[in-house]
Amino acid sequence: MTDLTYERFSLPLAEPLGTSQGTIRDRSGYVVRYDHRGHTGVGEATPLPGWTETLSACEDGLAAAAAAEPEGGHTGALLALAADEVPAARHGFATALLDADARADGVPLYQWFDEERDCRSVPVNATVGDAGPTETARDVAEAVDAGFDCCKLKVGARTLSADLDRLRAVRERVGDGVTLRADANGVWDRETAAEAVEAFADYGVAYVEQPLPAEDLAGHADLRGGPVGIALDESLIEHRVDTVIDADAADVLILKPMVVGGPGNAHTLALRARERGIEPVVTTTIDGVVARLAALHVAAAIPGIAPCGLATGDRLAGDLAPDPTTLADGTLSVPQTDGLGVDPGEVATDA
Repeated sequence: MTDLTYERFSLPLAEPLGTSQGTIRDRSGYVVRYDHRGHTGVGEATPLPGWTETLSACEDGLAAAAAAEPEGGHTGALLALAADEVPAARHGFATALLDADARADGVPLYQWFDEERDCRSVPVNATVGDAGPTETARDVAEAVDAGFDCCKLKVGARTLSADLDRLRAVRERVGDGVTLRADANGVWDRETAAEAVEAFADYGVAYVEQPLPAEDLAGHADLRGGPVGIALDESLIEHRVDTVIDADAADVLILKPMVVGGPGNAHTLALRARERGIEPVVTTTIDGVVARLAALHVAAAIPGIAPCGLATGDRLAGDLAPDPTTLADGTLSVPQTDGLGVDPGEVATDA
């Protein structure tokens, strides 16, 4: 009999989300539980088409892990879950395993990664979607009034000139004290990207996320070296992180634990990037509270982490359990209780 179980859930979004893969109206996945070292750990496997495997492939992966676990234990279950094939399924089981381990050791998960750390909060950014200059400036100002000092703007849906108008309006509204990031989602060609990176420097943009298509590592490497950093996100789907690092293609890596196969993988990759002078930023894929907490603990285990994309709980109309974190002054509190900080018994799939 296996100690690994999983149960499907579906969480409606507060508002539909348009993506290149179509409109997302809910987030569906599996709550994973694993009995280990006398404790039950909880995890979440919430695949996102275009980023991870499909929902059916995720279920197949969890079934394979459950079949391997009775004889092979947690090692056998992990071996049945290839991070490059079923990253969301692996994330679900790996999170449950780590949650149980941290509970058994009597520490919050981030201290399981680094026992010397004492982290009470993690800085987070606000995200502002595509809109005209006036609306964009208003949305950034509202985020600043809510305590955020770092905002990410979606760019690339309009002409470069129109995006520059938006940045100008933002700076005129909120001044220079707010960190601005831009996310182009890989829509520009090399010429436009080079123009954008040069022009964005005038508005103090810290970095541009995915200015070129995911496969173009050489193009991203050519864009580096100026005052505006280059961050890669979608490229981590197309290429192994080691390949991205060796190509000198990024100043920043956007690490999504659900995409890279679990919190442990994300933490290891973040430290590896740091060793090469590349800054990690941890984000979610619009997940339930279990996965958001896992990502938060990864970020909390990284000293001096820059603002991360973790304040995404409000995008869901329902959740798997009460969220133990508090968002205030642009930071998200880190639970100090054992494991993830959520009681597995309170995690329900009928939210």
